[in-house]
This record gives sequence, structure tokens and C-alpha cells, in this order.
Amino acid sequence: MNMSVNIAGVEWKNPVTTASGTFGSGVEFSEYVDLNQLGAVTTKGVANVPWPGNPTPRVAEVYGGMMNAIGLQNPGIELFCKRDIPFLKQYDTRIIVNVCGKSEEDYCEAAERLADEPVDMLEINISCPNVKEGGIAFGQNPKAAEQITRAVKRYARQPVIMKLSPNVTDIGEMAKAVEAGGADAVSLINTLTGMKIDIHKKAFVLANQTGGVSGPAIHPIAVRMVYQAAQAVKVPIIGMGGISCAEDAIEFILAGASAVSVGTANFHNPSVTMEILKDIEEYMKQEGFERISEMVGLVNHR
Repeated sequence: MNMSVNIAGVEWKNPVTTASGTFGSGVEFSEYVDLNQLGAVTTKGVANVPWPGNPTPRVAEVYGGMMNAIGLQNPGIELFCKRDIPFLKQYDTRIIVNVCGKSEEDYCEAAERLADEPVDMLEINISCPNVKEGGIAFGQNPKAAEQITRAVKRYARQPVIMKLSPNVTDIGEMAKAVEAGGADAVSLINTLTGMKIDIHKKAFVLANQTGGVSGPAIHPIAVRMVYQAAQAVKVPIIGMGGISCAEDAIEFILAGASAVSVGTANFHNPSVTMEILKDIEEYMKQEGFERISEMVGLVNHR
């Protein structure tokens, strides 16, 4: 049985990676998870300069998941290249660096800095607020999404995955926009914007007022969006959003994703990725699949 997948010319040994921001750079998880077993490790978002993130409190539990407003706190690209990449290079897994920015220049600087580093792919988080456009996310405007993709592609030497925001009217249109800009792959979905109020304090639970909702509650929405994106573009798709078991992951693959990314579930079950891998293999045996590619988008072919 062949578990390997090819994402934009990069061969992964299997279709499972980690969602940015839920796995650090693997250091904290390496005692629970054999990183060699993962198809890829996707790092926490990194920017061209250090970001302090949002004030606390910035995490809250909600029905069926969690909400975060970390604000992409990160140590900046220089420390990341010195500390995190060498750590991950010890393992036989693909390295995907998630990149964030507040302007086109930020993204391009980070992509240029990573061009000669031994990493396999870049995942560009376009759910960041575009400071020059009054804070609207790059990923909420098709023209801005296409433009940022084209700009990053000029500097990146690695294949570029554009991570799409679900906070849009038409996800297919956004996927087409980044494909037109030269994206090598897309990943979706990022978190949905939510809010929680403490009824006793009569105040917002998060200092930021709003936060990104993730976890099992968003899974059906994510499956629908991955399916719609798969209908709209030809580039490979990495599906994510509320995966907590193999069944959730397989749904994404049947909907059209070539690989999957596990996020929130890592927090309450650090070895969840290993369990998902084992159970996908089990499913393939039971259903008579020889390779992952036979399952991709299968719901369309019935």
C-alpha cells in the first residue's frame, strides 16, 4: 500500500501534516510524536521581524473547539532560521514554513530570506490584516489575494501554498484568484471569526474581542469549502478544519484534498496525528485502496 502523496512536485511519505500554530516547530511534541512518521511538519507562522502578538487573555474554550487571538506572536525569521530549521532537519519529514505579514513587503522579505534555507514548501497565511488596506485580510479580497501570491512567487524558491481564509462569500473565487497568481497549492480553511462574552463579568472573554474559532465545530464547513475549492482549481489542496480522527481526514480527501492538516486536536491529544495515520491505513485496507490518490475527490466520481 502506497501512502505517499505528491504536492506541487514535493513528495510526502504520507498525507498528514500539522496545522500552523498548533504544533510549534515540533519541539514540544517530539516526545509524543515520532516526527519521522509525519508527511510534513507545518511550523507556527513566522514574520520578517518578531511580533509580540495580542494582549491576554487570548485563548478560550468554546463548544466543540476553541477560540484564539494569539495575534501571530513569533520570534521573527532570523531566530527561526537559526533555531527551528536545524531542529526539524534532524527528522526525515518535509518542512513547511508558514509565513505571515502585514504588508506585501513583509511577505516578500520573509520568502526571500527563506529562499536558500533547507525547507520544502512555504505556506502563506493570507488571513493576516493588510495594514495598508485598513486592516482587511489579504485573503478577503480576490485582487489582493492574487497580487500577494504573485509577489511572493517572485521571491520564493520553494513551492508556495496559499492558506485561504473561510471568512469570505465565495471560497471558489478566492481559490481561483491565488491559482491565477501562481499558487502551487492551496490549504484551507483557516479559522472562522467568532466572539465569546462572559455573562457574569458582562465583558468579552478575549482581550481582542474576536478570535479564530477552530476544532470539531467547524469541520462540516471546512469539508464544504474544500469541496468547492476542488471544483474551482486544478492545484493540489491541503484540507484542514476540525480534524480529530481518521474519518474526519478521509472526508477531506474524498472531497478533493490531496493531504490533510491536523490542528486543534493536537492540544488535547498530542499523539493524534499518529492515530490518524494508522487508521487511514486501516481504512484503505478495508476499502481496497492501493494508494491515497485513488481516494482524492472520489465523491465527484460516483
